[in-house]
Amino acid sequence: MAVESGGGLGLEHAVALLATAVVAAPLFRRLGLGSVLGYLAAGLLIGPFGFGLFADPENILHVAEFGVVMFLFLIGLEMRPAKLWALRKEIFGIGAAQVITCIILLSVIGIAAGLPWAAAVVGASGFVLSSTAVIMKMMDDSGETATEAGQRNISILLFEDLMIVPLLAAVAIMASAMGIVEENARPVWVSMAVAAAAIGVVFISGKWLLNPLFGLLARSGAREVMTAAALLVVLGAALFMQLGGLSMAMGAFLAGVLLSDSVFRHQLEADVEPFRGILLALFFISVGMSLNLTVVLEQWPWVAGGVLAFMAVKAFGIFAVARLFGADQRESVQRAALFAQGGEFAFVLYSAALAAGVMDARISAMMTAIVIISMVLTPLVMLVLKRFMPPREISRDGVEDASDLHGRVLFIGFGRFAQVVSQALLARGVDMSLIETDVEMIQVAGTFGFKVYYGDGTRLDVLQASGAGEAEAILVCVDKPEAADRIVALCKAQFPNAKLFVRAFDRGHSMRLVQAGVDYQIRELFESSLTFGAAVLRDLGFNDIEIEETIEEVRDRDAARFEMQLAGGIEAGRALMRGNMTTPQPTPFTVPRREAKALNEEAAEAIKEETQ
Repeated sequence: MAVESGGGLGLEHAVALLATAVVAAPLFRRLGLGSVLGYLAAGLLIGPFGFGLFADPENILHVAEFGVVMFLFLIGLEMRPAKLWALRKEIFGIGAAQVITCIILLSVIGIAAGLPWAAAVVGASGFVLSSTAVIMKMMDDSGETATEAGQRNISILLFEDLMIVPLLAAVAIMASAMGIVEENARPVWVSMAVAAAAIGVVFISGKWLLNPLFGLLARSGAREVMTAAALLVVLGAALFMQLGGLSMAMGAFLAGVLLSDSVFRHQLEADVEPFRGILLALFFISVGMSLNLTVVLEQWPWVAGGVLAFMAVKAFGIFAVARLFGADQRESVQRAALFAQGGEFAFVLYSAALAAGVMDARISAMMTAIVIISMVLTPLVMLVLKRFMPPREISRDGVEDASDLHGRVLFIGFGRFAQVVSQALLARGVDMSLIETDVEMIQVAGTFGFKVYYGDGTRLDVLQASGAGEAEAILVCVDKPEAADRIVALCKAQFPNAKLFVRAFDRGHSMRLVQAGVDYQIRELFESSLTFGAAVLRDLGFNDIEIEETIEEVRDRDAARFEMQLAGGIEAGRALMRGNMTTPQPTPFTVPRREAKALNEEAAEAIKEETQ
């Protein structure tokens, strides 16, 4: 029984979708082909041209697109505003250069193949917009999202998402130039203004409304309401962007960025993640269903030639731009292979072009088939590339990759901090596994008798090879906060039985780690700074009792401020540093304990009044 056009989804169809997802993903991963290809193949199998369980996959595709939306929301939660600002050159530099270069090259190919100039430009523009879902899923599976190359890839995807508005406007301009005028079509400047207004609404809501809202809901104690609110935020932001003519994924991403510093960030991530995984799998299955085999068979020379020509030329353009912007040959080749396909936004652009009369039905069907086949081929291209590309050229001089380690304690990062930490464990004969990415550091540690393996702790496969699943404790001692956050997220999700001890970079990082649920965290310079201060006091003539009391008071005061910041945000704890609640006047740490306690209580009462 097939789902008729416009019909509902029956129980048997829901079971068929879940069954194919459950079988396809593990099977294809077992074969080394990746879950994305498994979902695409499963969709083709149960779609109109397979067993025919579904006659109109577009009904499912519209729902499944929310998987991409939620995926982008979770990526946004990892991209704090400061981090996003730091990537502005990659977004508007590499992203713009890649899109413009590839549109020009692919348009020339389309015109040379005999397509009308407008159809060639639209076809090229749609194919240039790579599949965010395919690329992000493949990078996530391989643990490359948090790497520098992965961040550059995300920047390019963000620019491509932004391009959907000007490209849709370009379709309207082309239609006008061809004498095709759509009735009631609004001017381009109005479309731009509406898009800007939609971004403004999402920005204002995320910055000033969402945190108070989640705080109110959290105090209600209703767990299901928090889940509903998380979904409301994602879908609401997506809706505003869609109404503004932008992509839904961009709205969800922006909402995630605005909530990335929120104290509810990890709660939101936990609420959205299950829906994201199921809907994203559904998206790939529905894309596989959408492949029109009738068009492919009838026009197979054009479709096959189009797939090969477009993927090859686009890959060439991407490689050239990557090299021009300083990427090494390995990263350039990987990016070219990863981005050489079309994406889901092409369907939107081709539908608009068909409705506007810029592209006829035959060309639209062929271009849609070309895009879908390119998406199907991408996992295979990456598999071939992985097999034949030589390993990264790193001068290791005997350094071994982490493999089949079984230590009771796993160190991730073995710089100066971790080396000092290890001394106490060595003194008690604790069995340790050590991984590090700095080859020089590994070699230096080796001269002192340490056996350190090469391994990137932000990658799940490396953690598994390093024995994280068997370790009683995982010590995250890396010096980059972003990498530490990524490792913590992986370990909490995949190795919940291991205790997590983490080196924090600063106060804000410590707060994020506590909210993430680590078992212990310490700011890397805190204790050494206290020891340093104690030495200065001793040299100035203070006795040991005074020094000990003073240092203990500093600890108590810092701990109290930290607790208040966890509850009320980074600004809350600063009240403890003020003699007056309105005028910032630092108070000395060496006040007697009774006075310090009274000041803490006064500050807490003032913050309570402010938040009510």
